[in-house]
Amino acid sequence: MKFVGAHVSAAGGVDQAVIRAHELEATAFALFTKNQRQWKAAPLTDDVIEKFKRACEEYGYSSKQILPHDSYLINLGHPVADALEKSREAFIDEMSRCQQLGLSLLNFHPGSHLMQIEEDRCLARIAESINIALDKTAGVTAVIENTAGQGSNLGFKFEHLAAIIDGVEDKSRVGVCIDTCHAFAAGYDLRTEEDCHQTFKLLGDIVGYEFLRGMHLNDAKSEFNSRVDRHHSLGEGNIGKTVFSYIMRDERFDGIPLILETVNPDIWMDEIAWLKSQQKKQQAA
Repeated sequence: MKFVGAHVSAAGGVDQAVIRAHELEATAFALFTKNQRQWKAAPLTDDVIEKFKRACEEYGYSSKQILPHDSYLINLGHPVADALEKSREAFIDEMSRCQQLGLSLLNFHPGSHLMQIEEDRCLARIAESINIALDKTAGVTAVIENTAGQGSNLGFKFEHLAAIIDGVEDKSRVGVCIDTCHAFAAGYDLRTEEDCHQTFKLLGDIVGYEFLRGMHLNDAKSEFNSRVDRHHSLGEGNIGKTVFSYIMRDERFDGIPLILETVNPDIWMDEIAWLKSQQKKQQAA
């Protein structure tokens, strides 16, 4: 079964994100559990936690259908010790917030070397950061998102994701989220059925589908292999719609959140309906 939705706003409280997802007729959703542009946030109150859990129960969302995202400020591979410690503390707080809300996944961008340390050292530092966070929390899986490779960001090669996973001690609590726009911008073609077959075979061979915990379904304003992260609405960018139909028809992508981060929220409901229709075509066949 496919779980399809969008990254919805949590303005007014995290429970409001659940309601917004339901209004989109989504079967999955993503959210920030705090302001993603700030390091710190007020702790979650018992009332907020209860409202969120009650809304999830009312509208039928289990934790496996929800893919929260951490703050964009966090860099788990930071080359400077003080800044690394600040990021680690913030990441542990994000994991703890998910734990309090009964969520089992936390999506994050792996980190950046900032041109100050070697890639391998940065990847090892990211894995160490994950180990520290997993040791201080329970029940939440750290979900590494592939990147477009803009600037000094790591995670744009499947080998980067595999290297981080290799350094994580508890393999049961680490996974990956594959963003289609990021993959395309990083040089993994997705424009034809054959391209999809080749790229997703590489994902299986290098990372392994046992670690796939979610996907971000985005077309790309950026060019192929440009290393530029620019999302677009489905079918309106340089990737086209083939890959999204492919994903909806492929059982390897069952049972995980498939999340839109496309640029026009006004058409999210239409995009979600179209994605669902592609799965129905497979079932009819």
